[in-house]
Amino acid sequence: MAKLVRHRFILRNMLCDCCLKLVQVVFEQKNITLLKAWLGEVVLTNNPEQYSLDDLKAIFTVLGFEPIEDKESQLVEDIKRVVIELVHHSTFNAMVRNSDFIVGKFNLSYQHLSAVFSRKEHITLEKYIILQRIEKVKKLIQLEDFSLSEIAFMMGYSSVHYLTTQFKKITGYSVTEYKALPEKGRKGVS
Repeated sequence: MAKLVRHRFILRNMLCDCCLKLVQVVFEQKNITLLKAWLGEVVLTNNPEQYSLDDLKAIFTVLGFEPIEDKESQLVEDIKRVVIELVHHSTFNAMVRNSDFIVGKFNLSYQHLSAVFSRKEHITLEKYIILQRIEKVKKLIQLEDFSLSEIAFMMGYSSVHYLTTQFKKITGYSVTEYKALPEKGRKGVS
């Protein structure tokens, strides 16, 4: 019997829970053991006689998750994961500065992280954070459970005016116009 080999993959575009579930289901069907599966990262063991490293990479690619091999690109995906954690999956938005949260996850300066991110993504890290915040605001608006004041506070905006100004700048719609759009007319920011 062949020895099991452990592999770690950093994956581009695997940034939501649905992506994670897809990977878990596909690899379970192929009898490949996932040791760790987290947004943008998978650690697994497999029998190399059953699936080669290239086979594993091809599986991820077919699913739309490109394996990343260069260190700077891996760092960028890690930064994206941390931003998504901050904006979409934590309650820290109103309590901590974005830069402090991000730096706390890495042993690198914010300036370095921002420079690498901008070089690789052709967008500033600050702009990426703003885009993610606006996506979260859109979800909160659609829920209709919170007032704009509550959303502004939850998302760390200093005022409703600042939130609505940034919302219009990014989406092209006022909050009122956005609420009036049919669901299919609402687009995510890229």
